Amino acid sequence: MPDQPTTALKAAELQAAARDHLLLHFGQHANLRAGQEVFMPDRAEGVHVYDAAGKRYIDGLSALFCAQLGYSYGPEFAKAAEQQLLRLPFSTLWNTAHPAAIELAERLASLAPDTINRVFFTSGGSESVESAWKLARMYHVAQGQPQRTKAIARRTAYHGLTMGALALTGIPALKEPFGAPAFEVAHAPNTNRYRTTDADEAAFTRRLLAETEAEVLQAGPDTVAMLIAEPVQNAGGCFTAPAGYWAGLREMADRYGFLLVADEVITGFGRIGEYFAVTKHHVAPDMITTAKGLTSSYATLGAVLVADKVAEPFYNDGVTLLHGLTFAGHPVAAATALTNLDIFERDGVLDNVRALTGHLYKRLTELTDLDIVGDVRGDGFFWALELVAGSDGRRFDTVRKHELVKRFLPTRMRDLGLLARADDRGDPVVQLAPPLIATQEELDQMVDLLGQALTDADRHFLHGR
Repeated sequence: MPDQPTTALKAAELQAAARDHLLLHFGQHANLRAGQEVFMPDRAEGVHVYDAAGKRYIDGLSALFCAQLGYSYGPEFAKAAEQQLLRLPFSTLWNTAHPAAIELAERLASLAPDTINRVFFTSGGSESVESAWKLARMYHVAQGQPQRTKAIARRTAYHGLTMGALALTGIPALKEPFGAPAFEVAHAPNTNRYRTTDADEAAFTRRLLAETEAEVLQAGPDTVAMLIAEPVQNAGGCFTAPAGYWAGLREMADRYGFLLVADEVITGFGRIGEYFAVTKHHVAPDMITTAKGLTSSYATLGAVLVADKVAEPFYNDGVTLLHGLTFAGHPVAAATALTNLDIFERDGVLDNVRALTGHLYKRLTELTDLDIVGDVRGDGFFWALELVAGSDGRRFDTVRKHELVKRFLPTRMRDLGLLARADDRGDPVVQLAPPLIATQEELDQMVDLLGQALTDADRHFLHGR
């Protein structure tokens, strides 16, 4: 950790500069003009982040699901980056290649399901999703099926904010300001089982697949290019899939001729204890979109892992793959990703997640003793607690939900020294997604702090104290 923290004077100058010059992503800028300071991490170590005043926070969100390895591997990544900078600081992948990208593609293919052996690099998650759509379209055109211009996604799912990824995103409030979507998308049910009335899990699976197939039939099966879904859906709060669901999607895709895409921008690279979460369902999709954990946030990089059958048309004589991104597969980012995978293997990162998943779940379920906690769901180091307005599970009204999720909980958790996420894309939830190197003691600390924040919320919102 750097010896010299940012001085108070410098911090004040930075706050002023942020207010005057920086447009924050998903920022409410009126708050800055009103005098509210932006949260400004200054340095980090292990699973902890320090602000400019020196206050320490435990990172219960892995910096938005990115910092799989926390913050203590800087010297190792710096060495790898320096070596690559001195060797070849930059080269594109525009009908050329460099060793780092080639080596990384081979490494990723070795980790993916057996049918997936090709890799298309991007710079991040939205680009990966956008690229998967374009690859799907080019595949179907090559197959003599140019009429496949539609997609199926899921309600409340977030797939990114570029115009193609936004079309797939199933959150109307994020889409409406930007007009008509880039292409036609039907949204099928997600896998939220809280409040379902199905008799059992098998019935739940049957209903989900039947309603998804109904969307395919309504769209016209021969017009659908792909179906995209996250193995654990983030928006709405860590929806896991019931048994048989992914196998059903695979069968449906094969029967109707569209491609199946697993969006693993969040779940990929260890978040639930596997390199790719979809492999827990023993299903091989046609493409896997990735980003965040691919470099554990030490560089910006994404990738689409592509099945052999999807890539095959691009190897025909005279065919050009009509898509490219200038900085995709950047040599320094590729070297960073290779180092990341080396560390995963050397330090048993996946083993740590697998060993502690049960303990983390057990600790989180203890919080259901609070009337405000209605459900606990997720897997690995990726969990959500759905918040309710009473022990009977009734929902918060819009005003109270906004106060809870946008004001009370973010402020209270940060005051306590916990970085976690309160979200209202769907019903209100609070999410915990620790760095994958977190110890049992550190997980306990996160849950204890979250429990304190939720106890305060329970008193304030439900019991008037």
